[in-house]
Parts: sequence; C-alpha cells; structure tokens
Amino acid sequence: MDRRTGTLHFICGRLASGKTTLAREIVARESAVLICEDVWLSRLSDGIRSFDDYLKWSRRCRSVMGPLIVEILKTGTSVVLDFAGNTPGERGWVRSLFGSAGAEHVLHYLDVPEEICLARLMGRNETKPEGLYFATTSEEEFRAIAKYFQPPLAEEGFHVVNDTASI
Repeated sequence: MDRRTGTLHFICGRLASGKTTLAREIVARESAVLICEDVWLSRLSDGIRSFDDYLKWSRRCRSVMGPLIVEILKTGTSVVLDFAGNTPGERGWVRSLFGSAGAEHVLHYLDVPEEICLARLMGRNETKPEGLYFATTSEEEFRAIAKYFQPPLAEEGFHVVNDTASI
C-alpha cells in the first residue's frame, strides 16, 4: 500500500507578528491539525513567570508534542505547528519531526518589523483576545525576547514561504 504523509507547516516570526492568525488560516485552507504550543503551556504548566520558566515548560511540552506530531504526519494528515520557530535550534527540532515522519514541510516566514509587533503586543495585552492572549508581556520583556530572533537562512535548507502579505 502506498502511504502518503502529511505536510508539517511551521511559522517563524517575532512575538506578535501574526503567527497564530496565520496558523489558523493554514489549518482552514489545508484541513490540517493545529498544535499550538501556547495552549499546551497555559494548560499544563504551573505558571510561566520568566523566560527560564518558558524554556522549562516548553521542553516538557515538546517532549510529548513531538512524537504526537510525527504520528499524525505518518497518518497522512498535515499539521500546523504554532510555536516560535525563531532560532536555528528551534527549527532544528522541527526538522527532526518531519524527518522522522518522512514528511514534507513548509516554513512560513512572517517578516514583520519589530515596532509593528510591539504595537500589536500592547494591544493584545489590553484586549486579551481568546486564543491569542497567553500572558501579559511588557515592552522590556518583548525587547529581551526579540534579541533571540533569527530569520531563517537559505543555508538551513527549509522550503520557506514568505507569508507577510497575508497578515
């Protein structure tokens, strides 16, 4: 039997660049399963009060999400991974997933300027929209997190689609 695998879609973009909005659009368009790290973190952690807390709980969630994503892809179902694929290390983890599943991938890159992202974040902090609001993030925290952002490079070898126009 010839078995097709799903495609793993993941997104790279600064905090508040529109990753979750884009993830939902892709899910609707591709009839894919959405795996949103922020949802897992908010429901499974005992609270995230620092970047170190985020890293600790993210590792724990990913240890469970990873094998699940691989199995879903192997069934032929596509997955949209809504998480911050903002460093080569994070993107390497995603590579291990689609590689283990023998699946295709698409890296959707949101190249949104930092100041626009900050303005969106401040608005999100005030309105706390359901499904987009994870926690209040200050400008200072935003700036600290933004320092880690690294756009994808051609040398990383991903199939990159620039989706900035859709956001």
